Amino acid sequence: MIVIEGTVRLPVGNIEAAKPAMFAMVSASRAEEGCIDYAYAFDLVDPGLVRVTERWESRAALEAHFKTAHMAKWRQSFPDLGISDRSLRLYEAEAEPI
Repeated sequence: MIVIEGTVRLPVGNIEAAKPAMFAMVSASRAEEGCIDYAYAFDLVDPGLVRVTERWESRAALEAHFKTAHMAKWRQSFPDLGISDRSLRLYEAEAEPI
């Protein structure tokens, strides 16, 4: 399994404007083959900080995700929404209940 974990930032004043684009991105990504989970969450202490969590069945599924139209549209929205400070990391993991 591939796990993506990280953060992005956006101005607090742009949060409401960003929500429809974020909802579209999350919904489309969750519908992709090989997507186990895909989520954005606003930090409670630092509202301009968005936590990103993704789980994919394989690197191939993640690579296909990068080529989707909704990914391109999402990336195109970054300047208008003020999205910055992307810090994402990829980890290989084994699913194990704890």
